[in-house]
Amino acid sequence: MAAKTRAQMMEETRAKLIQAGRKAFAIKGYAAASMDDLTADVGLTRGALYHNFGDKKGLLQAVIDEIDAEMGERLRIARDRAETAWLGLLAEYTAYIEMALEPEIQRIMLLDGPAVLGDPSQWPTQNACLQTTTQTIQALIDEGTVKPVDAEAAARLLNGASLSAALWIAAADDPHSLLKKVVEAFRGLATGLLKT
Repeated sequence: MAAKTRAQMMEETRAKLIQAGRKAFAIKGYAAASMDDLTADVGLTRGALYHNFGDKKGLLQAVIDEIDAEMGERLRIARDRAETAWLGLLAEYTAYIEMALEPEIQRIMLLDGPAVLGDPSQWPTQNACLQTTTQTIQALIDEGTVKPVDAEAAARLLNGASLSAALWIAAADDPHSLLKKVVEAFRGLATGLLKT
């Protein structure tokens, strides 16, 4: 068996640290997660964390990027299963709002992430999401399903409403009690874009 290359070893170290951070941040929260504990859990040192991510905040960003990519894939699947592009858009947003019930997403993406990294609508990954949504809305306008509005403005408003809904659910004492009414209200807002 061939020896691992330096690049392979570095990638493995990075992956171990991301998994350790993901576990610690989900269970303990960002503030309570000790860098010494999370590195020791995977047999690494603080130096490895600093080398790969700069600091704990950099590790949180890497964890968020990984979870965000997974969420994006789940949202794409929800969208692609729908019968029409409009229903796909609604399915995608509904799935995003529903993810706010998942403990890992609640803690890392919706509570600690914004507290540490700032406004989620300004995160680099949101630009790609916004661009995709804008293109979808423009296609819906072009086919006559949606009113002739500015597609980017509509995308930003829908993204903002769904993010606000998810943040509200994540911070609620009883998140499950909010879900149905939040999804119903969001769909009501979104359908205002439909051409009558």
